Amino acid sequence: MSDDKEIRLDRVREFVDKNGEDVWPGGRDNTANVLGEHREVSEPMSGDDARKAMFARSRRGFLVGGVATIVSIFGWRWMSDETKDATYHRAFEFNESVSQFFYSPQRLAPEFSLDRITEARVNGLEGLESELDPNAWRLNVSGLPGKASLELMISDLKKLPRTEMTTELKCIEGWSIIVHWAGVRFSDLFAAYAPGILPAKLPQYVAMMTPDELYFVGWDLQSIMHPQTLLAYEMNGEPLTVEHGAPLRLASPTKYGIKQIKRIGRIEFTNERPRDFWAQPEYGYDWYSGH
Repeated sequence: MSDDKEIRLDRVREFVDKNGEDVWPGGRDNTANVLGEHREVSEPMSGDDARKAMFARSRRGFLVGGVATIVSIFGWRWMSDETKDATYHRAFEFNESVSQFFYSPQRLAPEFSLDRITEARVNGLEGLESELDPNAWRLNVSGLPGKASLELMISDLKKLPRTEMTTELKCIEGWSIIVHWAGVRFSDLFAAYAPGILPAKLPQYVAMMTPDELYFVGWDLQSIMHPQTLLAYEMNGEPLTVEHGAPLRLASPTKYGIKQIKRIGRIEFTNERPRDFWAQPEYGYDWYSGH
């Protein structure tokens, strides 16, 4: 320990001896007092002794942390599958409640300039295996209170207000890309084909599926009505390709990619929480999947 450090330490001890345990009389502006922390000044020791003491404390903390980690790992392995599933579900429900608490249609995800667009990445082909006939494709919409079912073509959707956004698409696997989307806001579709429905009568959920019904997702109504949730028909300035969900897919920076269903064939408004492909027990992902 250098001479100047020894002098400073001696001055601290002198100040503590003079004023009692509190360096500042009365404990004012003393964070240790405010937080109720225990603190003490050790007996004078050499630099070598101080390093040994710090090493012993660090080693003790490492051993305690290591034991706790090992106990946690083996404790998890010893849990029954039912207990693990219940733990997962409680964590998912907590995350969902937090996300919904902070949700606001005015809280927008960042948007980027066009020069930030990254190379598109193909991922997730569930529900796209069957051959697509663009001329035969229709979007079926049902479940709106007091409204008959609808059958829409892309030309019908393109008559609605066009919205463009350049946002980040995040995959639950950990990667992300920046994409320029064009399409119609889901809320604009709702406003166009379901005018006059009172808020109290609005369904709580929306179910969507591919034409072959092999891929399906469920959304809560407030999330899908977010102004950055699009029924997209263009990606990076071009019509959607088959692998990216032609002729119509969902795009939203508020949810992970597993919720952004491709090749939408059916939309159903419902008061029952819809099933979700990746939230099935065999996969075990979060139903809400917001970020």
